[in-house]
Amino acid sequence: MDLNHETGAAVEGWDHVVQSIQTILTTRLNSRVFRREFGSEVPALVDAPMNDANVLALYVAVADALERWEPRFELTDVAVEAAESGVMTMTLVGSYRPNAHIGDLAAVVDDIQTVRVVRDRVENWRLVA
Repeated sequence: MDLNHETGAAVEGWDHVVQSIQTILTTRLNSRVFRREFGSEVPALVDAPMNDANVLALYVAVADALERWEPRFELTDVAVEAAESGVMTMTLVGSYRPNAHIGDLAAVVDDIQTVRVVRDRVENWRLVA
């Protein structure tokens, strides 16, 4: 259980996983004083040109960060869409494993989850679950 970053209310289950994914993907590496390794390379890559090499680097950054920091979400697919308006959307597809943080790696059967992370030019990150 944790606190919702926007409302301050308690958050748990799938909603907590979504919030955790947002925190992981929006936190720059070396930005947390007592846990420098926490976060991802995603914030450093979202302003890079959307060429094949940078898109591949973005996929790898997302997969590495989620594998390391969020065991309750087993990532199976990532898609990145970018528009000329400067908006980038990442669609993450995977299985929800509610007890993976305590060692039970069984996924919820037939429960594929999708998380869309949207970033626009004004550093505004939004999640659409």
